[in-house]
Amino acid sequence: MDNVVSLKDIVVEFDGERILKNISLDIKDKEFVTLLGPSGCGKTTTLRIIAGFLNPTSGDILFDGKRINDLPPHKRNVNTVFQRYALFPHLNVYENIAFGLRVKKVPEKEIVRRVGEMLEMVNLMGFEKRTVERLSGGQQQRVAIARALVNHPRVLLLDEPLGALDLKLRKEMQTELRKIQQALELTFVYVTHDQEEALTMSDTVVVMNNGHIQQIGSPIDIYNEPVNAFVADFIGESNIINGCMPKDCVVEFTGKRFDCVDKGFSPDETVDVVIRPEDVKIIPAEKAKLTGIVESVVFKGVHYEMIVDGVDHKWMIHSTKAEPVGSMIGMTFDPYDIHIMKKSEEA
Repeated sequence: MDNVVSLKDIVVEFDGERILKNISLDIKDKEFVTLLGPSGCGKTTTLRIIAGFLNPTSGDILFDGKRINDLPPHKRNVNTVFQRYALFPHLNVYENIAFGLRVKKVPEKEIVRRVGEMLEMVNLMGFEKRTVERLSGGQQQRVAIARALVNHPRVLLLDEPLGALDLKLRKEMQTELRKIQQALELTFVYVTHDQEEALTMSDTVVVMNNGHIQQIGSPIDIYNEPVNAFVADFIGESNIINGCMPKDCVVEFTGKRFDCVDKGFSPDETVDVVIRPEDVKIIPAEKAKLTGIVESVVFKGVHYEMIVDGVDHKWMIHSTKAEPVGSMIGMTFDPYDIHIMKKSEEA
């Protein structure tokens, strides 16, 4: 796939403070890309750079290989859906969707056809004459998406568009957005701080923090092979422990040595050790290298979440079977469940 949008060494400064620090990113044609990170990490700023609402302090924005730094937003082949949908309250659903086409003086017959296509696409047939103020939050969001798509943009930018919806509706709209993106074969660039949303919808996840890109990869790669402790902690739950590598495939933490599968570290290099809660297995205490006292048990629906005091570390364990609070348990894990990472300032 060819790159539709490429950011090359983008720097953005506000009042002498660097918000984006030499960001480089390639976004491929027909790809669903999610920019994921905590508040203030630079993800919305990156989106605004692509849209043309902000100019970079330095660096280049390429669209189909052509530099577009000086191209105003209305001349870029992109559209944006905001968290606050910015619908026109004095216009009905039909006219909200048709607004951009009327601005471009598209013939009426073409407007009728394209608005009809969009109403069907977002499941709002029959709502044409309803005022937007009489719609639910999910329906308003569908109108905003239809209005953005009716102009046939090459790239659709979405800035936390599901943030105002309740949990059930958010999950439904995640599925709907993915279906729309695949049906229209468009490039979507989506901004969120919700890691479940990113893993559910994306072809590619871009994890950001403090103006830097931490990792780019598929949802499976980001979850199973995080590059540092920050990514591991932000994408799902993690036990992160200080450790050292005496030699290849051996790691030491909490005063014990364990076999692992990682290599390439200096002898006795200090590292971050990451173990997912679902990878910690409970065994009888007398058979375990690691033991601890169960402090709390919370039922999460599909599993129990237990906090275990292991003296040197508080462990989180996800298991389908709960152990009584106050009981002594043993903990173990397989070598490939131990992820070793270089120490990072971002962690």
